[in-house]
Amino acid sequence: MLARVQALLAALWGGFLLCVAFGAAPSAFAVLERAQAGALVARLFNIDAQVSLAAALILMLLERRRQRDAAEAGAAGGIFSAALLLPAVALFCTIAGYYGMQPLMAQARTGAGVASFAALHGASLAFFAVKGLAVLALAWGLTPPRSS
Repeated sequence: MLARVQALLAALWGGFLLCVAFGAAPSAFAVLERAQAGALVARLFNIDAQVSLAAALILMLLERRRQRDAAEAGAAGGIFSAALLLPAVALFCTIAGYYGMQPLMAQARTGAGVASFAALHGASLAFFAVKGLAVLALAWGLTPPRSS
């Protein structure tokens, strides 16, 4: 049962990330003025960061519970599985890419800061891409095989 909940949560999280990356953000810049689109996308990424923190922590807790249940049943297994490490990677990318980069990007917009806005935006985008790939790999790995 826990495996199905994990797979469903990972799939929903991955779908949400794809919608933000390929639907909402590009559409905002296509139909709104640059400043309005930037404000909308900033809000989307704020929501994404909160959803990602919650989803990563829940998935990690579910995996630890699943590992504990398996150990109590006598199954041998390692502590660090892909189902634990991939949400941890996504959590790191969320913290570094959103909470770490946003203050620096705000400084760069004003002309201050350690790097240009474009460089920081690129780094933030890279963190988001790695997070998306980790979540999609998790969803793929947790999906049970179809029986024929």
